[in-house]
This record gives sequence, structure tokens and C-alpha cells, in this order.
Amino acid sequence: MLLGLILIVTNSLVNQSLANNTILLLGDSLSASYGMQEKDGWVMLLNEQLSNDKANYKILNASISGETTGGGLARLPGILAKNKIDYILIELGGNDGLRGFPPKLIKNNLLQIIALAKQQNITIFLAEIRIPPNYGLRYNTMFSDVFSSVSEETNSELIPFFLASVALKPELMQQDGIHPTKAAQPLIAAQMRTTLDKLIN
Repeated sequence: MLLGLILIVTNSLVNQSLANNTILLLGDSLSASYGMQEKDGWVMLLNEQLSNDKANYKILNASISGETTGGGLARLPGILAKNKIDYILIELGGNDGLRGFPPKLIKNNLLQIIALAKQQNITIFLAEIRIPPNYGLRYNTMFSDVFSSVSEETNSELIPFFLASVALKPELMQQDGIHPTKAAQPLIAAQMRTTLDKLIN
């Protein structure tokens, strides 16, 4: 009887601990509900699913429209000082690419973000980002190589481009051709749930 009670209490404590795992999403407009209400964005939809399913993690969304890797780097220390973070999902680089920033600068900023996280023993997930092909093959190749290179050099998990399933479908993209529509958000949420479940569990 006593052993059974101990097991119940122990399992309860483990479940409580797991439920407190927090993923900091450091992103830009792709994760900041651009062009729609926050409640309709994929992050909010996913958090609702996680809560309903009593999942062992939640997402703290620190995404800002227009954010760059440099902006994320500048904001990160303040965010970490105020929150207990277990994982960081870096979804940055798109605005850097759209502005034609040097790939070397983008890479350096990402490396510094990851270094800050590792100082606090935070596990890093790096989201691969793509930009439109009209920036030219040379720049696109150099830009894409940044993410695989950073992932390898820091031993960070690289998450494949999370808009891949919707980006080539005009009906799921806003008129700018960059941001997904409201209808695309549940699809993105479902994809990210599958990806993050595997990584966390």
C-alpha cells in the first residue's frame, strides 16, 4: 500500500515537472500572427491543443513582426532573465534575407543567440528559413547554407522549413506571397505539433 502511494506521488511529480517544459519561440512575423488576430495564429492554436491534451510542454511566443537575427539577439538576455526556459526555437533570418543582409552577419548573430542559450543549458532548435528565388541563386544558396552550417557547428537540431507544406499553395498564402493565411495556420500548427512532440519526447 505504501509502495503504491509512493509511486503515485512520484508519477504525479514527474508529470508536473514535464508539464512545465517551456519552449521559447524567438521568431518574426511568420510566428506572430501577421495579418490576423493573435488567436488565429499557429502558435496560439498549438498552445490550445497542448493545453487540452495536457502535453508536457508549452510555447512562450516572443515573436515580433519585422524581427531580425540582430533584434532577436538584443532581446534574448532580457527574456531569459524574466522566464525559465527549457528550449529555444529560433525562427529568425527571413527579414535579414529579405533585406539582403550578408549571410556571414546572419550566421554570426545566430551563433551568438545559441551561445547565450547554451550558457544556461537551454536546448536549441533552429528553424530552417527560405526566401523568394528572385534574390538570385548565389544569395539564396549562401543564405540557405547558413542554417545547416550553424546547426552542424553548434550541434543544434535543424527543423526543416516549417512553411514548406503551404508556401507553394497560393490559396494558403497572403497577397504578399510571404505570409500564410488564416486558413493555413491550423495546418502549420499540426505540422509543428508533430515535429515538437518528437523532439521533446
